[in-house]
Amino acid sequence: MSHTYANLLYHVVFSTKGRQPYIVEELRLRLHAYLGGIVRAIQGKALTIGGTADHVHLLMLLPARTAVAEALRVLKTNSSRWVHGQLPERAFFAWQTGYGAFTVSQSAADDVKRYIAGQEAHHRSMTFQEEFLALLTRHGIEYDERYLWD
Repeated sequence: MSHTYANLLYHVVFSTKGRQPYIVEELRLRLHAYLGGIVRAIQGKALTIGGTADHVHLLMLLPARTAVAEALRVLKTNSSRWVHGQLPERAFFAWQTGYGAFTVSQSAADDVKRYIAGQEAHHRSMTFQEEFLALLTRHGIEYDERYLWD
C-alpha cells in the first residue's frame, strides 16, 4: 500500500496543577481557542474543546506520524506559556504532570462531543477526580491512586 490512511481520534483530559480553579470564565474561551490553534499547528484537528475551571477535555484527530505523548507535551507547554504571557498575574498557572488519553471510534465521536459540551452541568454532581477515575475504569486502564493526582 503506497499511502497511509488513519482516523486517529483521541479524547484527552488534563487538569490544572493541584486541580486549582485557574481557568476562570474570562480565560476559558480564549484558552480553548488557543489549544485548538496548537492542535492545528501540529497538523491535527480539534473537533471540540471544553472543560471547567480545573480541567480541559479535547476530542482531537491526530495525524498518524504524531505520538499522543508528543502532542500533549506541545499542548500543555505552549498553552501554559501563553497563559503566562497573556495574563502575567497568572504566573502561578500550571498543568498537572500527567493526562488521560482515550481512543474514540468514529461512531462514538458525537457522543464524546456531547459529553465534552456538557461539562459544566456534569460537574455539578461529580468532581474531576470522580470523573477521571470513571474514565480510567470505563477504558480498562489500571492505575495506582498513590500516583494519580501528582
